[in-house]
Amino acid sequence: MSTPSTALPHHPVAVVGAGLGGLTLARVLHVHGIEAAVFDLDASPAVRTQGGMLDIHDDSGQVALRAAGLHEEFLARVHAGGQALRVLGRDGAVRLEEGDDGTGGRPEIDRGDLRDLLLGSLPQDTVRWGAKVTGARPLGDGRHEVTLADGGAFTTGLLVGADGAWSRIRPLLSRAEPAYSGVSFVEADLLEADRRHPASARVVGAGMLFALGAGRGFLAHRESDGSLHVYAAVQAPKDWLDGIDFTDTEAARTAVLKEFDGWDESLKALIADADGALVPRRIHALPVGHRWDRVPGVTLLGDAAHLMSPFAGEGANLALLDGAELGLALAARPGDTEAALAAYEEKLFPRSEMSAEESARNAALLFRADAPQGLVDMFTGGEG
Repeated sequence: MSTPSTALPHHPVAVVGAGLGGLTLARVLHVHGIEAAVFDLDASPAVRTQGGMLDIHDDSGQVALRAAGLHEEFLARVHAGGQALRVLGRDGAVRLEEGDDGTGGRPEIDRGDLRDLLLGSLPQDTVRWGAKVTGARPLGDGRHEVTLADGGAFTTGLLVGADGAWSRIRPLLSRAEPAYSGVSFVEADLLEADRRHPASARVVGAGMLFALGAGRGFLAHRESDGSLHVYAAVQAPKDWLDGIDFTDTEAARTAVLKEFDGWDESLKALIADADGALVPRRIHALPVGHRWDRVPGVTLLGDAAHLMSPFAGEGANLALLDGAELGLALAARPGDTEAALAAYEEKLFPRSEMSAEESARNAALLFRADAPQGLVDMFTGGEG
């Protein structure tokens, strides 16, 4: 006879995924005296680097950090000068340049620093590390049983999928799956840029670089440790990256740079002179307007709910805002989880649809035939 699910550990609120959105939800709930258990597949918070810089918007990400009681601590960690912008053509000519005078509404912070801030604001045992969720099933009355890769399981009264693009929780709500967007990235780093790569440091500038041409480009930003993080972006078939051996860095470098024949050498150097391995990454997105019917006891936030391309800079901001708004909705409706989830999703769906549409538009705009003209027009108020 199988052990009844009632004998399993029970968590009133279980959050799958200790990314920015899941941690923000846990923090806002904690501020309001509600305990949440967060489950993450990583063995510890130090297992993986957390990616590059994020611009945190004053109308979304910063709203969430205020709700979490962390806005002042966030401001103390921002990267001064990080809102600077340069837009170049494939010939290396500067088409637009803006400095950072500190008055903009999108200050930059290292993703790892922001995650550490959120983690440090939670009770030490909030996150269960090394807890890879493999699936979940409904038990009725809004309760779910969640299974783990180590053979363990637990039950919960509220299950939140904050587990990213390939969410294990999303199938409870939706059959949608991420689709390839038509754009692939190859990521690279140039370390100690001012000392070791001064020419590239000048090309990127103090903040963000867009160097664009038809169907491809270099996107780069300066990180708080003085390195440059570079994305070589190519509109390509889904299998393009499969034809490159990324275990052979020099061969991979040659293959990627072949896509930029005729580009200025100062731009090609962002890949040619990169330190360490090159990292391939296909850009996927859920359908624009992805939504689901209300299912008792479960919801999604962040990429699990609305994965989109990065070309509107909204992904992390929406995850933060999702987490905060879900936490506030639950705190405002004690004892009525379904009303809280309905209120949260009512705002989530139109907000994420608008951002996903913007991301898709920008992806087309960045790499169109006359690039970078579309981006210049967008920033300067031209017709585009």
